[in-house]
Amino acid sequence: MGERRVAIVGGGIVGLALGRALATEWGGEVVLYEKEGALAPHQSSHNSGVVHAGLYYAPGSLKARLCREGGAMLREYCAEKAIPFSELGKLVVARDEGELAGLEAIRARAVENQVPDLAVLGSAEIAGIEPHVVGARALHSPHTAVIDFPTVARAYGADLVAHGGEVRLGDEVRGLREVAGGVLVRSDRGEERFAAVVCCAGAHSDRFARLAGATGGLHVVPFRGEYHRLAPSAAALVRGLVYPVPDPRYPFLGVHLTRTLSGEVLAGPNAVFATALEGYRRRDLSVRELAGVLAFSGTRRLFAAHWRAGLAELGTSLSRRAYAAKVRAYLPALSTEDLQRAPAGVRAQLLDRAGALVDDFVIETSGRVTVVRNAPSPAATSSLAIAAHLHAELERKGQLDAA
Repeated sequence: MGERRVAIVGGGIVGLALGRALATEWGGEVVLYEKEGALAPHQSSHNSGVVHAGLYYAPGSLKARLCREGGAMLREYCAEKAIPFSELGKLVVARDEGELAGLEAIRARAVENQVPDLAVLGSAEIAGIEPHVVGARALHSPHTAVIDFPTVARAYGADLVAHGGEVRLGDEVRGLREVAGGVLVRSDRGEERFAAVVCCAGAHSDRFARLAGATGGLHVVPFRGEYHRLAPSAAALVRGLVYPVPDPRYPFLGVHLTRTLSGEVLAGPNAVFATALEGYRRRDLSVRELAGVLAFSGTRRLFAAHWRAGLAELGTSLSRRAYAAKVRAYLPALSTEDLQRAPAGVRAQLLDRAGALVDDFVIETSGRVTVVRNAPSPAATSSLAIAAHLHAELERKGQLDAA
């Protein structure tokens, strides 16, 4: 047919970044499908807005490389677009001697990942940066920043359209079918042919992986991350970002404190198993989606191995007092009454058959269909670098050639 057309499924920040990259750098036509009526409606808009510096990620991993590259690219992009970008700095706090080994492991990773200007602080130096925070020692990352990611996502979308791409809101992709030299995309508005398809569908990536022929060895498990905001009278207790030393068994960073661009302070998120892929509230339930997650052998193995941790997270979900106690470990002046419920997010976390949470970004290609299988945090920070990586891979594999 000769079409030079690429379809992107999913209008979150990763899909929009890729659409922008292709529209501005490639000579073909780009069409982005988003099932909702607005851009970036899910993970991209339900987060604390942190631009990560790359402290935690395994050296040599995609996360480590793309976080470092993406953060620098995002900083430049925001300067160009006059999008607010505030380097508040972050403290990772070891509460006592028992957490010092974990803090040192983070420091060593961060150094290997070339995170700049790190410093290890004692308790008096911690107080100089965060007067109300207590700890035996802390790692200070001064260039960790905050931003409004929905604003960034909308700017990516505007760039895509300005360079000739098309955004189709409220148009859900129902099917993919590979044909000679191309892919037929069936959506609510009909069927069209493309040279290649890239699916950046977040929590729904499993469905597109199956359409592309994945074997089923991996499965997305949704975890609801519940936030509280500090009451205005308590917001002055936190100047920047304050994180605990995370449990190395999980790719979650633990309940932390984040001063946002608007000046409010968020506490969270925890990590509670969600009963729907878009389960932002406790009552949200999809029997079909829940059955699919529970049918996966890896889910059952995860629950069997980590049920105690799961119950502890459930406790913070059901009890504001328990949630406050977690935060009070390093912010003792906080009272339970200082916490007010804030909107939750859902992390689409990939799991393998052994029950292990997949830590790195995962991108799979089958024929002319590429699926971003795992892109949790720091995907928003890394979005421009992920887009550049995907673009390069599509070029290398000849996916952008006319179908």
